[in-house]
Amino acid sequence: MCGIFAYVGDRQALPCLIKALKRLEYRGYDSAGVGIHNGKELKIAKKVGKVANLEAYCGGVNNPEYAGTMGIAHTRWATHGAPTDANAHPHFTEDRKVAVVHNGIIENYASLREELINKGYHFTSETDTELLAHLVADVRKQMGPDASWSVVVSCALANVTGTYGVVFMFEDEPDLLIGARKGSPLILGVGDGEYMLASDASAVVEYTKDVVYIRDGELVEIRRSGYRVRNMSVISERRMSVDEDIDHNPLVQLELSLEQIEKGGYPHFMLKEIMDQAKCLENSCRGRLYRLTEATGIPEDSISKKWGIRLGGLDVTLDGKD
Repeated sequence: MCGIFAYVGDRQALPCLIKALKRLEYRGYDSAGVGIHNGKELKIAKKVGKVANLEAYCGGVNNPEYAGTMGIAHTRWATHGAPTDANAHPHFTEDRKVAVVHNGIIENYASLREELINKGYHFTSETDTELLAHLVADVRKQMGPDASWSVVVSCALANVTGTYGVVFMFEDEPDLLIGARKGSPLILGVGDGEYMLASDASAVVEYTKDVVYIRDGELVEIRRSGYRVRNMSVISERRMSVDEDIDHNPLVQLELSLEQIEKGGYPHFMLKEIMDQAKCLENSCRGRLYRLTEATGIPEDSISKKWGIRLGGLDVTLDGKD
């Protein structure tokens, strides 16, 4: 499954984005990418392979070429199209005015893509995600430059069949990210003057434990000054933003700790998970598995094979006896 992270706040975005992508590495992926708004334009970098490859391609997390305090990031597991730099996210319009990262599958992408090609839009990847950037740009063109991006995104996504957790960034809005969800997870992290969107809590827990779970059919606007969660169906039906479209999702606290998502000194997550099995088994049995003598009062010397224990389909010995 793909991983998404987006940030807006006072910190430099690139170090936050790269660190978040490393937190999401356990999900499995074949390429990674970032998009930064530097206050004037969108800077995009994406690379096949590990997040470390992307970091090196960017010239390190402190490269001034990617300076900016708002950005989006993604790890991709190929579904539509091979693992290539071009197919990695973020995807963007030809003029780089709209960029997008996406987790999910657009089922009607072939028909939407054909429609957009017939309108003159040019595609540079094989993915279903790229059409989302062009589709949003096309709806904005139809609605006019005064249409808000929340209305544009809601109306564009009303044409989409499939699943998505998605975040958009716009050249003409250096203080706005828009996320939306249908079928794929998306959470909002609420920090002190900073906000994050992510597909996984592990990417935000380092910055805040206060989160809002975005529900299916909802859109969220985040700026440095705050956030609003809105109902997309209300917006798209009325083709305008109204008070009735605002949803009041509860702010909840994550119980996840930073230690739980670290590699624990192991070189990769698979080895950590293998080595953690004994501890996880012990923790899962704690308070649930008892010695027969404690639970039943039956003396150990009277326990025969008929009292054998099977745990996970395996025979378990009791004090060296079968």
